[in-house]
Amino acid sequence: MPEGVRLDSPRVADGATLWRIARDSRTLDLNSPYSYLLWCRDFAGTSVVGRGPDGEPVGFITGYIRPERPRTLVVWQVAVDDSHRGRGLAAALLDGLTARVSADRGLIGLETTVTPGNVPSERLFTSFAKRHSVPLEREVLFPAGVFPEGDHHDPEVLYRIGPLDF
Repeated sequence: MPEGVRLDSPRVADGATLWRIARDSRTLDLNSPYSYLLWCRDFAGTSVVGRGPDGEPVGFITGYIRPERPRTLVVWQVAVDDSHRGRGLAAALLDGLTARVSADRGLIGLETTVTPGNVPSERLFTSFAKRHSVPLEREVLFPAGVFPEGDHHDPEVLYRIGPLDF
């Protein structure tokens, strides 16, 4: 864990800051500010924020439990503020979140999607699988052609990690 940062559950009051961190990442698909407020309210148990010394979020992961697989956590977004990048915060957030969700729900799997060329996300999830000595499978979940016309979206590659054993 980077010095001076602690893991916490998100609160509704964090929603605007999470939106700003996502916007400033310049790599994430930016959702509406309203959606970040909902994530902080409705999915706080499956999401995490890293708080700096002043208590403000400096990074986050939003996630949810997949309804068809109630022991699988789907990671929606991972973002770290510019001022805290390169310190291992994203890995600490992911490890902390999966350990907490596992204790609460008996987590056995992790899923996320990564667009080709998103090297930081590729490294984050590949290193997570290695640290936990579990298999990682990749397959295209959503090819570019299924996105709305004019969106010019790259394919989304599903990373399926597990079985996890905490």
